[in-house]
Amino acid sequence: MGKKLESNFRNMVLVLFVVTFVASAAVGVVNTLTADKIAQAQQDKQVEAIRQVVAPFDNDPLTEADTVGTPDGGELVFFPATKNGEPVGTAVKTYSNNGFSGFISIMVGFNPDGSIYNYSVLEHKETPGLGSKMGEWFVKGAKGDVTGKTPGTAGLQVSKDGGDVDAITAATISSRAFLDAINRASKALAEKQK
Repeated sequence: MGKKLESNFRNMVLVLFVVTFVASAAVGVVNTLTADKIAQAQQDKQVEAIRQVVAPFDNDPLTEADTVGTPDGGELVFFPATKNGEPVGTAVKTYSNNGFSGFISIMVGFNPDGSIYNYSVLEHKETPGLGSKMGEWFVKGAKGDVTGKTPGTAGLQVSKDGGDVDAITAATISSRAFLDAINRASKALAEKQK
């Protein structure tokens, strides 16, 4: 049996240091081993979101992406989609900080004429069963359908604010944030195309 360490401050600090060092080294190794896989999974998720929100394309929108900053410190990412060299739309990764639970991120696709082709919710922390319904509430044929609409200079608004989009039942704040993200993307896309 080995010699037992004396219980004093110096030995406790030494043991704590060794345990902390081993744990942080293990976390570092796991991070190194999984970083590429995580990055690839995030890229695949982004490509899938782009495919959902614009018409079929044959280019690589990720390599042609353009990022612009926003006045509030955020950023929008534009992914141009083309087929046979002709534009079929633009996917825009956009956001709003005004959700009921804060940050909302969506990918919205615009046709070349500025109308909405489709969208995909990327991230949110909205209330389950209420604001979280934005993934299916605003799709084609649903009650709050935004597809085919052109935000224009006035932007899209919920009917409670005088607009023509039905808000998610009992989740008006989440609906406003969703439309804020779309309007932000539409406005930035129009300015970019000038």
